[in-house]
Amino acid sequence: MKIIIGLGNPGKKYENTRHNAGFMVMDALAALCDLSFDQEKFSAYFAKGKIHGEDVILMKPTTYMNNSGFALRQVLDFYKESSEDVLIIYDDIDLPVGKIRLRQKGSAGGHNGIKSIIQAMGTSTFDRIRVGTSRDPQIPIIQWVLTNFKSEEKEDLHKAIDAAAHAAYYAIDHTFSQTMNQYNQK
Repeated sequence: MKIIIGLGNPGKKYENTRHNAGFMVMDALAALCDLSFDQEKFSAYFAKGKIHGEDVILMKPTTYMNNSGFALRQVLDFYKESSEDVLIIYDDIDLPVGKIRLRQKGSAGGHNGIKSIIQAMGTSTFDRIRVGTSRDPQIPIIQWVLTNFKSEEKEDLHKAIDAAAHAAYYAIDHTFSQTMNQYNQK
């Protein structure tokens, strides 16, 4: 089973913010997989299906960013899965808009959603796709991540969302090392 979680905040207020890049990718991935978030369980918008013969769960936690690990822990416990079955997709202010980066482990890097995931799983070793949202040094980070993308960023943003969704789709039936080789941008 593959559990793919996009991080973000629920509600219209946050829909197009930088911190919701993970949710944006999940919507694109659901469309690619012909799945829909038609259920709400495990403290998340939830979709389940079979892709390439593999059971796949797609999730967008409704716990707000800083408690994302709570939703993940519920699913891992219910399905008796481990961190090896998890792929997390989230925003990264240290990457420019339009770029994605795939990794298999690492620190939270100041990202509270990832801190929550690491705490819930008890490990920082899990597959992840980071979506670049850039940073404005003039605006405090806590405010910046809740801003909407600028109109001139939207084309690059859509390219990154598409690339991240296709990378996640590819990862369903390939190793993550293969996925990184295929999708990490130089």
